[in-house]
Amino acid sequence: MVSIPEYYEGKNVLLTGATGFLGKVLLEKLLRSCPKVNLVYVLVRQKAGQTSQERVEEVISGKLFDRLRDENPDFREKIVAINSELTQPKLALSEEDKEIIIESTNIIFHCAATVRFNENLRDAVQLNVIATQELILLAQQMKNLEVFMHVSTAYAYCNRKHIDEVVYPPPVDPKKLIDSLEWMDDGLVNDITPKLIGDRPNTYIYTKALAEYVIQQEGAKLNVAIVRPSIVGASWKEPFPGWIDNFNGPSGLFIAAGKGILRTMRASNNALADLVPVDVVVNTSLAAAWYSGINRYMRPRNIMVYNCTTGSTNPFHWGEVEYHVISTFKRNPLEQAFRRPNVNLTSNHLLYHYWIAVSHKAPAFLYDTYLRMTGRSPRMMKTITRLHKAMVFLEYFTSNSWVWNTDNVIMLMNQLNPEDKKTFNIDVRQLHWAEYIENYCMGTKKYVLNEEMSGLPAARKHLNKLRNIRYGFNTILVILIWRIFIARSQMARNIWYFVVSLCYKFLSYFRASSTMRY
Repeated sequence: MVSIPEYYEGKNVLLTGATGFLGKVLLEKLLRSCPKVNLVYVLVRQKAGQTSQERVEEVISGKLFDRLRDENPDFREKIVAINSELTQPKLALSEEDKEIIIESTNIIFHCAATVRFNENLRDAVQLNVIATQELILLAQQMKNLEVFMHVSTAYAYCNRKHIDEVVYPPPVDPKKLIDSLEWMDDGLVNDITPKLIGDRPNTYIYTKALAEYVIQQEGAKLNVAIVRPSIVGASWKEPFPGWIDNFNGPSGLFIAAGKGILRTMRASNNALADLVPVDVVVNTSLAAAWYSGINRYMRPRNIMVYNCTTGSTNPFHWGEVEYHVISTFKRNPLEQAFRRPNVNLTSNHLLYHYWIAVSHKAPAFLYDTYLRMTGRSPRMMKTITRLHKAMVFLEYFTSNSWVWNTDNVIMLMNQLNPEDKKTFNIDVRQLHWAEYIENYCMGTKKYVLNEEMSGLPAARKHLNKLRNIRYGFNTILVILIWRIFIARSQMARNIWYFVVSLCYKFLSYFRASSTMRY
């Protein structure tokens, strides 16, 4: 069996979503670990006055590609930017570009999608379903296509607690939904969206399930494979540990916790935090395409689906995530933190809203009042409002657990030769969570917030200052409570003296016991 780099040698690859988080990591890994790949056609739309070529150039000029630039300075020659709009009929390709793609493409990686949980249904269907449909129609015309690799989500069927590596029946016929959306106005679409998505939490997950069914039905004659990652996080190892470039998903919450803005969150401590590093998803995608490609003449009747998750093989819980995030940011604080990092997870509705009022809204209101008094613009309440909106979208995933079958991923791992197992590592059993979360947090500091490590001493000094302020505030609060409530009541004073004397006796007994043992 040929190795993965040998399989990609001389191949032409078509990639969508190259400007997104997952797509750009896949592009870097493909060019670095399969250096003899022929060309990578990157479908990119013009945006904000930038051409497709300029957007691709901006991506490959980033920190992510530093290692590739060192190892293979001529990698740019293999990237061909093609102007395309996935939401337009026939992907808005020019006839010339279309002809080139049809004649020469061997492998497709479809990573493009809208990942916004609050996307309106019409736009989510357009990009996640119709664009996939258009890409399949294009793939059917390709003369040398070997594999169509589609990136979905492990939560596409989150209405089930046990999810196998199969494509389940869709919640609605995609064709009927697409036809209906053509004549509905936006108001009607928004009104029926909750009824349509049913027990799925958002339009993203709903439309990704529809996209899988479209691929199964309309791509039946193609050699298709689907990779379903769970919550995609920072890189584990490649191209370097902790790389992340956005606030999406848990990254924004980690930063908010490190800044001391996020203090409470609705979550279950015991719920599985099914985080999967982005480089594991990329390695799984490249390996799955390799496996489908070398077995294309005897492909199975059903689509090969790979649940790229961690909960079944290396479980980790949200309570543990919270502990390691807070520990990391206390040792290596973010600059200009609002308060010392400390997060309380709760699944109790009343307790959650109590802590929201006490630890989020009240401090934000007081801080904004201080800013107004000093002639500055208030901003903390706006920040808290945005944070709460993000938490609402994520609490479904932090409060529930799922079981994903990963037999196909295990099979794929066993098919790799020893060298490919190292180069394209997908064995999440080797993942050490404490180390990964620390690298993740430091990645948000270095790559998202662009904070230099040389600023750590000042950040630690600022955190100590915040601690002293907190102790001082608590001391003043205790004195006020004493003066207002306890000092005016004989019964309250008696209870106070009793508690203090009990504590004193306990400490005296503990000290005496320690002396006797010595």
